[in-house]
Amino acid sequence: MSYQNLRSLVALTLRSSRIVRIGIADGTVETLTDAAGPSPDGLVAVGDILYWTTMGQPTVGFDVPSEKPRDFSRRDGGVHALRPDTGERYDVVPPGGLTTGKQLAHDAAGTLYWSDREGCKVSRARVDGTGLEDVVVNDPAGGALAECVGVAVDPNRGYVYWTQKGPPKGGQGRILRAGIDLPTGDTAAHRSDIEILWDGLPEPIDLEIVGDRLYWTDRGAAPFGNTLNRAPLPRPGHVGAMPEILGGGFREAIGLAVDENSGLAYVSDLGGEIVAIPLPDGPAAHIPRRVVLSMDESITGLAFLR
Repeated sequence: MSYQNLRSLVALTLRSSRIVRIGIADGTVETLTDAAGPSPDGLVAVGDILYWTTMGQPTVGFDVPSEKPRDFSRRDGGVHALRPDTGERYDVVPPGGLTTGKQLAHDAAGTLYWSDREGCKVSRARVDGTGLEDVVVNDPAGGALAECVGVAVDPNRGYVYWTQKGPPKGGQGRILRAGIDLPTGDTAAHRSDIEILWDGLPEPIDLEIVGDRLYWTDRGAAPFGNTLNRAPLPRPGHVGAMPEILGGGFREAIGLAVDENSGLAYVSDLGGEIVAIPLPDGPAAHIPRRVVLSMDESITGLAFLR
């Protein structure tokens, strides 16, 4: 087992608005585009096409030091696509079609799902931009507690999962789920089937479902925050079990890409690193944790590319 046997990684850089392909074995970086748009965040590969979200421009730019979280409340986020082989870039949802695009997921039928943080919702559309609709809409009066960040879809079991991270380092994060299809008579703003699976988490961010387990990053306060976690998917009507912490010590953990077959998970953080974490029950358990890439800017979304 070696790092060389894995697929390519692609990642988003927050300030320089790039999509980069990373050599897992040697950390080489190839820029696929430097025009990802303002503040790219969520990233998936569907076949040979990359899709990503943008958060838009913060009201205070990255060139201005700030101890407070950046304000992305302007409605200027979008969903975009790139064909790496040709360089063709196009919009799935044009800028202004959502507020703050966060994690992006997809199902096998060609539907993209994303969280809209300051929009306080989870939405979806087909990869060609048609069929745009909201799946979950929270009351914005809930502030940070209502903001949606991570998203994952499980069409085989019929669920969509999402995180509501709560205030920074607030210990009020939650992971929730609801049916992919609205119950009869419900609306996205008034759903009767929402389950709160985990509550009181430090600050859960991105999600990924692999097999019958849910993985997630958490950028909250140590010792339980700035971690990579996993837990079994709860049965209907049950809450989640105590998560297993697979790695910690990240600098604002964000992106996540899991390859259970190879026994490795990759985490990106706002400190500018991508770290490979061996899974304790996988074929790479004997391989030490290592930094795949270190750069002088924040890294957000992370995905595998064929």
